[in-house]
Amino acid sequence: MAVSLHADVYIPGQSAIHRWAARPKLLSLLGLMFAIAMVRHLVLLPWVFGVVISLYLWSQLPFTYLCRRLPYPGLFIVAMVGLLPWISGETVLWQGWIFSLRLEGIQMAALIAGRFLAILTTGFVLLGTTPFLTLLEAMRSLGIPTLLTDMTLLTYRYLFDVANQLATMRQAMELRGYGHSRQTLRRHWNWLAALFGSLLLRSYEQSQRVYSAMRLRGYGQQPPRALQRTAGAALTLPTILTLTAAVSVVICELSLASL
Repeated sequence: MAVSLHADVYIPGQSAIHRWAARPKLLSLLGLMFAIAMVRHLVLLPWVFGVVISLYLWSQLPFTYLCRRLPYPGLFIVAMVGLLPWISGETVLWQGWIFSLRLEGIQMAALIAGRFLAILTTGFVLLGTTPFLTLLEAMRSLGIPTLLTDMTLLTYRYLFDVANQLATMRQAMELRGYGHSRQTLRRHWNWLAALFGSLLLRSYEQSQRVYSAMRLRGYGQQPPRALQRTAGAALTLPTILTLTAAVSVVICELSLASL
């Protein structure tokens, strides 16, 4: 699974979003994400989804690309807002036994989940149409410290290595009898605690070895090299349209807030 995730994050293509230069793309899409995060009125969600869906269709990313990645963060957001319709608000729509379904809670849950989904889809458009190294170069060219971009790169690189180690350790546990018989909850948690503790120690030791190897090869002893010009055409149309959409969302939100 780790290998497939590593290979499928960036989807090569020839769409205008793929040919969009990394730096204006990063700034424009981040601006759109912040604009979406500012939305406080449910009535703006259809406009937000219209913008995000248009952007996704323009990128020509396959629909399966989004479907494969939404379930895990989707479960997270469902767990976060699942209780809101039952505990938040005063207008009761339905009541049974000790449960009360409330209108304000439903609206709040829909708003949070909608913003989360829109921001997540925008992020997938960015990652799916931009190679990760190009994205890091764009971040460095915007003034983000080299140390942070290097840490991001190493985290991304070794995340899949840690996932492979986890799979290997789980297989070793199964060969030693884990999961073959019914176990108590306490013993199950003991197994998991030992597994993740060993994984944490291995990851720490590996990070020390990698850092020592980098230092021996001269890392941090010379100023970072000048960045090459980021590949990709500086298309103005996607930048103008994306920023216009972001500004329109902010203006509509401020207008509704002032009413």
